[in-house]
Amino acid sequence: MTETSTGQITLHRSWLEPLHGEFEQPYMAELKRFLVAERERGKRIFPRGSEWFRALDLTPLDQVRVVILGQDPYHGEGQAHGLCFSVKPGVRLPPSLVNIYKELESDLGITPRGHGFLEHWAKQGVLLLNSVLTVELGRAASHRDHGWERFTDRIVEQVNARDDPVVFMLWGSYAQKKAGFVDASRHLVLKAAHPSPLSAHSGFFGCRHFSKANAFLESRGLAPIDWALPEMPQPSLNRSS
Repeated sequence: MTETSTGQITLHRSWLEPLHGEFEQPYMAELKRFLVAERERGKRIFPRGSEWFRALDLTPLDQVRVVILGQDPYHGEGQAHGLCFSVKPGVRLPPSLVNIYKELESDLGITPRGHGFLEHWAKQGVLLLNSVLTVELGRAASHRDHGWERFTDRIVEQVNARDDPVVFMLWGSYAQKKAGFVDASRHLVLKAAHPSPLSAHSGFFGCRHFSKANAFLESRGLAPIDWALPEMPQPSLNRSS
């Protein structure tokens, strides 16, 4: 896969031109100053800097087939690595991901894996995008309202503008509001409760989004997603490091 780097930013070439103007905006300069200041105060920020744009590096714009939106990265030690809901091999499964696996098994009969490493999905065109791309260790939502939301809004807008149909899997009111402008006449917009244990029984379980997504893609002549994860995942090299 071709890559393009500019300064500390490394992401797939297909995203660079559409998003280039965003990196020049004052809000991004403010965001950078905030992150630098937090580090100078000794704050630990996750994921590591080379993984902030990991979702954009693994899933080129012209290959996006499904979008799954999260809110913030996991704030626990070593959890976040740039893909929403995903954790690295060896990290305990977060409760929301456990419920995602339960729904996947109920919907498609796929046996849950003992790991939460979702790069296999991202490499097939599943954009696993958080609204906020960084977080302070142990402080959930600590980097909200500092500019990331505006940047990720532009990402969703770019996917919405594509001619090819895309499936938007929107779990919870936050994701549904963020992607509320998506053109449902061209794309498939699936809505359900968030997979968190607090809400999964209120409409996430039984939503069958995985099979519905594949049925839609196949009806448009596109290949379905292989939702079955490898048993023993091998993390791909991070080209940003």
